[in-house]
Formats: sequence, structure tokens, C-alpha cells
Amino acid sequence: MEVVALVVALANLIPLDDGVDELDSYMDQGLKYNVTAGDEVEDMFALLSEVKRQIPSITAVLSGAIASDYQRLRVESVCSRLDLVSLAYLWKQDQTLLLEEMIRRGIVAITVKVAALGLKPSSHLGKELAELKCHLLQINESYGINVCGEGGEYETLTLDCPLFCNARIILDDYEVILHSADSIASVGILHPRAFHLEHKPDSSDRIGDDSVTEDISSCVYEVDEVITRTDMEEKHTLNPAVDAYTNIGLCISKTGKNLHSIGCWIQDRSRDSEGLKAHLIAVLSGIDNQLKEEGLDWVNVLYVHLYISNMKEFGLANEVYVSFITEKKCYLGVPSRSTIELPLVQVGLGKAYVEVLVSNELKKRVLHVQSISCWAPSCIGPYSQATLYGEILYMAGQLGLDPPTMKLCPGGATAELEVALQNSEAVANAFSCSIYSSAIHFLVYCSAQLTSDEKDEVQQTLQSSYISHLDCSKTGSYPTVLYVFAPDLPKGARVEIKPILYVPTNDDGVATREMETGMMQPAPSQAWSAQYSDLHDSCCQIHTIGGRICSAVVSVTSDIASKICSTAGQLYHTEDNLKAMSRFCAFQIVKILGDNNFSWDSITMLRFYYSVEHSVAADAMSRAFSEAFTELAEDNSSLRTDESPCYNIVPPIHWA
Repeated sequence: MEVVALVVALANLIPLDDGVDELDSYMDQGLKYNVTAGDEVEDMFALLSEVKRQIPSITAVLSGAIASDYQRLRVESVCSRLDLVSLAYLWKQDQTLLLEEMIRRGIVAITVKVAALGLKPSSHLGKELAELKCHLLQINESYGINVCGEGGEYETLTLDCPLFCNARIILDDYEVILHSADSIASVGILHPRAFHLEHKPDSSDRIGDDSVTEDISSCVYEVDEVITRTDMEEKHTLNPAVDAYTNIGLCISKTGKNLHSIGCWIQDRSRDSEGLKAHLIAVLSGIDNQLKEEGLDWVNVLYVHLYISNMKEFGLANEVYVSFITEKKCYLGVPSRSTIELPLVQVGLGKAYVEVLVSNELKKRVLHVQSISCWAPSCIGPYSQATLYGEILYMAGQLGLDPPTMKLCPGGATAELEVALQNSEAVANAFSCSIYSSAIHFLVYCSAQLTSDEKDEVQQTLQSSYISHLDCSKTGSYPTVLYVFAPDLPKGARVEIKPILYVPTNDDGVATREMETGMMQPAPSQAWSAQYSDLHDSCCQIHTIGGRICSAVVSVTSDIASKICSTAGQLYHTEDNLKAMSRFCAFQIVKILGDNNFSWDSITMLRFYYSVEHSVAADAMSRAFSEAFTELAEDNSSLRTDESPCYNIVPPIHWA
């Protein structure tokens, strides 16, 4: 991996010479930064605004955040407001290795402040990092300090490094100022009194050359004016002109109660001539209205499935998306997201289709890293890497992107899958879990461009690189896996994976499910049981955890279809056969719920995939499932059969 960045400006904020109490009042201490007049972040905003004015070609800002969300989020906030990219290539790197690397690369830095248990002003101020390395590692082991000092344990002054081409700094005189004589962790500051530059033998420029000094001084500016921008989101906001699209016919689906999904798609075939923008505005407006009817808003949304009819219009779709879903609305964190292209128009679902996972409770933890780093792919915009709700981690769709370059890795689909798994693991680790011990379900999107051999290689790679390494000691079963083949994926990727993980909150790792009182468990009719039970094991993947969580995939293969349909030929084209397969799926779902003591309202997301290769319109498929559930409900009053569908119909090229 090689990353090349051309540094065209060096910006420096002069530190305050105030007492600790005054400094604290000058800073917004919250983890999520809100624009605050007088805050030190606004000084950085003013400084970078001037840099950008002086040098319009600047596109990114580089910072040294390693593990500090406090620092990273503030740099990202300023970059977002100035249309700059945040680069944080040290983010999530091992601090011990970073310290060793800095020393090995010839960075000569001395401590100019110490403020941690194990560091004494009298002994450790003015020491080079190379001298302190062993001591820093020792007190890290004893007290858990950050060996790179990112927790404020120490501050440094760089006297020499490979970037100093002509000279190094020699510190001639300094004084030690004891800021706090604390008996546990004294705070001391080194104040330089005199220094000079020492010429490097191989340098091309002469120290003290008047022309060089003049050229340098002419490029130095001071910025005093503080500019505060509070319209940080509005400048990106598209006016959706919602009223112009309110007459587009929509269909809304809804599942569950507290944690549930809402789906919205176009049901008016006469509007197919309209563009993606019109359809996506209508669909997002439909979900927006549904949320408001339930007394909710976009802040309640945990996850978004965005389906569009043409990936070439991804930029336009994103422009509409960010006009509805903003950081301002989602003040607890923006939802995670996956985006794929589907043949929506072919089956009568318009050009945009959105499905969201919603919680009635304002309780979630969101990981949203917008900085480009070596850790995992950045999410620049209002969609996050992962959202944790309760004990379930919903991860954004992961591509085989090389994090520091944000480019697809070479090597084809299998290489992309392996990198996507690595990226997923990096995100999981941020929540103190692993895809190898915590996965509930894996949705694997594959490009329809893959050949048959490539499809087999993807499945074999997932088996060898992932499934064979799983730790199933606590659950006793493998997570469910579903392959969905779509016309196109973002960035022209061949593979995208969307993991769902279980993150336990108690010590033994297995949660005890609180059973819903007064809720009847669904049970399939006896007639259907006699007809379909013997096929249950051959068509169902089921993964349960502690009686609390259940992920299930029911697959109707051609072999199973031939057993449950009345006629072997034209399996998907006759009304009777379509109804038979819908009844079979409905039966299996109800059986799974009943066998695991779940109620109908326990369902958070119910999705039916069907291949467009069979030329069945989405409304016909939806009608068949509605009739199947209605028929089941005649023998089972616990099933919900109100007007809105309780499922989403998703039409990929095919699935496996």
C-alpha cells in the first residue's frame, strides 16, 4: 500500500496561555461537536477557511488522531463544513508500533509537557522519545497510559525528522515550569529559552540565505478573524420540492412493533417515465410521513436499504438522500446503509425503493468515521459504518476497498470478498466483538457480471476464509448466509457483504430473552404441517442465540418447488404454483416463529427475494404472499393481516 499526499500548506494554532479552568470553558467537551461560538474548533475553522481562500486547490486536511474520537470528530466537522476530506492515516493503529516506527524513521522529538502517573517533570521533561521508549512501555503495562501520549499524558516538540531537509533544531536553553505539584501525577512544562538551527551536510540551501528567508516569510500569514458557520448542513441540502411528487402512488409496508421495518416503493406503473430523482423523493417522503404518523423521525432510523434502478445515477440518488437524512436530524448518529442496483422497473417497483429499520426508542450507538485512514473504509456523508441497538450490530455494506486509497483491491471477486471481510472485522473490533464469534447473518451481494466459476469461487472463499474459522462454541450453529445477485454494486464492485452481529451485554455472553406477556405464539395449520414439514430441514437455515435472537433463511430451490407445485413445468408462471410457493414460505416462517417461542410482532424485518428471471410482477408476488398469510390467519388469530403488507418484496437477478 502506498499513499502519496502533496503537502501545500502547514497550519498551526497558537495554544492558549490560560489556566485549566479557563481552557475548559473555551472547549465544547461533548463527544459529538456542535458549532459553538468561541470554541477552539471555530479557531481551526477560521484558520482552514483562510488557508482554503489563499490556496483554493487544497482538498484535504491531515491530522494525527490515533484513538481520540474527540479530536477526530472535530476535524471531521470542520472538514465537512469546508468541503474538505479528513485524512487520519494513524487512526486505530497500534500505538506501540507507531512509537517504534516514529523512532525508526528518524523523528527526534522531546517531551515539553508531562501529565501522567509514572512521568515526572524533573526526570522526563526534555527527554527524546527514543530515550523514554522503554519507560513508556513499562508505565503502559502498569497504568494503561497511551504510549503515544494521545490521552494528554505528554506533549512533544520535534527537533528533527526526514521532512527537515536543510537543518535541525538545537535547543540551547530551557526552563522547567511546575504547573501542578500533584503527589500522584505532577504536571510540568518545558519552556524553551534559546535555540538555533544546525545545518545538515547534504542540504542544498544555506542557513541564513537572505533570499530563502524572504521567500519563506512572504508565505507566512496570521489569521485573527473568527468565522462561525452554523449552516454547515444547509449548504448541502437540496430543496426536494416534495409537493411536486406527492401524487405518485406509493406502497408502504411495516413489520413488528418497537423495532420494526418500513418499506416504501412506487406502485403506479404509469409513472415509469419519470426519473430516479422524482421516485426517490416520493419514496423518502412516504417514509418521512410514515415516521411522523408514528410520532418518530429520522433519528429513530437505525439502518437504510437503498435500492435504485441504475447505479450510474448513484450521485443523484445520494444528493436526494442527503436532503432527507442529515446529521442535524439524526443527532444521535446517522443510520448505516447499504446501496445496490436492482431491476425495479422490470417488475413494476419504480426506480427507487427504500427500506428502513426503525426503533421507537432513542437508544443507539453509532460508529461514523468520515476520515480516510488505514483502519477501514471511511463513510463521508450521512451514513455510518455501523449502528448498535440493544445487542444487535447492524453493519453497513462493506466493499473490498483498500481503506487508505478508497479504491477496490485488485484480484477480482474473491480478493474483494477477503478485503471486505477484513474491513468488517475492523468495524466489529471497534465494538469489542468479532465477525468470527458474533455474526448472526451475512447478506452477500454479488454482481451479476460474475461468471459461474467466479460465483463458485466466492462461495468457496467465504467457506475457507470465514465460515471454517467461526467460533460457534456459544451458539452451536452457524450464522445464516444468503447470496443475492444484483445488476450492479457501488464503485463497480464485484462483491458487497452486509453483516449483522450479536454483541452481548452481560458477562456470560448469552442474554436471557424477556418473553412478551399476553402474546400468542403463531402455529401453522395441521393441514399445511402434514404437507410441508418433511421439507423443513432441507430448505431452512436457522441461527438462534439464547432463545432471544433468531435469524432464518428459507430457500425455495427448483427441487423443492417441483415437490410443492401441482405442475412441474412453468413453475413460476402459473397462479396456482405461485400461490403454492407463497404458502410454503409463509408456513415455514410461522413454524420457525412458533418453534422458537417468538410472536408475530417479534419480527423486525421480513424480506422475500424472488428472481426476475421468472418474469413475475412484484404486485402479483405480493398478492400471493398476502393471500397465503390471510389463509394461515384463519386458523391462527395471532397473525397480523391488516391492510399494509408485513414484508418487503425484493427482486434481484437471482439468489442462492
